[in-house]
Amino acid sequence: MERISEGEYRFLSILWEDEPVASPELVKRCNAQLGWKKSTTYTVIKKLIGKGIVKNENTIVSTLVSKDEVDRWQGEELLQRTSKGNVPAFLAAFLKDRKLSGADMERIRRMIDEMEEEQ
Repeated sequence: MERISEGEYRFLSILWEDEPVASPELVKRCNAQLGWKKSTTYTVIKKLIGKGIVKNENTIVSTLVSKDEVDRWQGEELLQRTSKGNVPAFLAAFLKDRKLSGADMERIRRMIDEMEEEQ
């Protein structure tokens, strides 16, 4: 999957909320939520079609990729870019100055336990 810009991700978030969406309605939503002009919205639609992420059939726009897929891909890209795929180093850097609640730490422990069970 090609890299997705911040603006493209914000557009996709609008689309994921209630897809499929007619392109004129999408123009209205992007104007209201992002302050975009009609031409900007159509440019982003064309870029995302070129990346294989959305389709536009008879002015109805829908995604070809789920939010979860995009989030996983973006997370993997960040991991590779910042820590060369080293998960412990990434987590150490990410969590270094953060205060985690007891509930957050318990959730992380459960996630690790579940991953161990799956292996």
